[in-house]
Amino acid sequence: MVWRSWGAGPPLVLLHGGYGSWTHWLRNIDALARRYRVIAADLPGLGDSATPPAPVTPEGLAAIIGGGLDALLPAGERCHLVGFSFGAMLGSFVAAALGGRLRSMTLVGSASMGLRRAPMQEMQPPRRHMSREEMLALQRTNLGILMFADPAGIDDLAVHLQAENVVRARLRSRVFAPLDLLGPVLPRIAVPLGGIWGERDATAYPWVDDRREMLCRIRPDAFFAVVPGAGHWVMYEAADAFNRVLLDRLAALDGGA
Repeated sequence: MVWRSWGAGPPLVLLHGGYGSWTHWLRNIDALARRYRVIAADLPGLGDSATPPAPVTPEGLAAIIGGGLDALLPAGERCHLVGFSFGAMLGSFVAAALGGRLRSMTLVGSASMGLRRAPMQEMQPPRRHMSREEMLALQRTNLGILMFADPAGIDDLAVHLQAENVVRARLRSRVFAPLDLLGPVLPRIAVPLGGIWGERDATAYPWVDDRREMLCRIRPDAFFAVVPGAGHWVMYEAADAFNRVLLDRLAALDGGA
């Protein structure tokens, strides 16, 4: 695995979404690194990280991620863990395995919760014959289907990141998204549990509150925040609001530091 780090302070580990890379967090790192040592992974088979060995399972991928954290963090040091979409699902498996070695677990637009969602237009795969301009146009359309609530917010940087990440993706994470994987895993997480969702997240809308209810059934004191007007890629589309919500949450857990 390839990991990147910025800043100093308590460690804050970020796990990106499917068909992505560390760049899913590009608009958050500067703000978070003012208070934390931000450690952003490229998940196995995505970004610059190596392809994981077969068979590919959530448990196997979580073991690889946990091994990376063992190598990165000094013995006894506890980290906050934040995962987005596919990374939230894998992060939950990591958190369940690591127990009290974490400080907290925050799910952002998590996949694999087994909850209802509205039908979504099918995204289109890139094809070999496409020109660069056609590829970028296709990825702009796909971002509007899945990642953004407001297509007007899809800037050229988001399109570029999406195109680069999809080309490098070797792990087909979408097969895990519709599965009910987290029901038995979330109750095993021993540290404070929370969630942040975009109000218009295409993977949850109009039933975002089902996610809140699931977390609160498991942990009555679970933190849950909804960012108004934002879509699935909430930390990019509404970066300032997301950064405030996450930093306030972490500060409360850290005693207001």
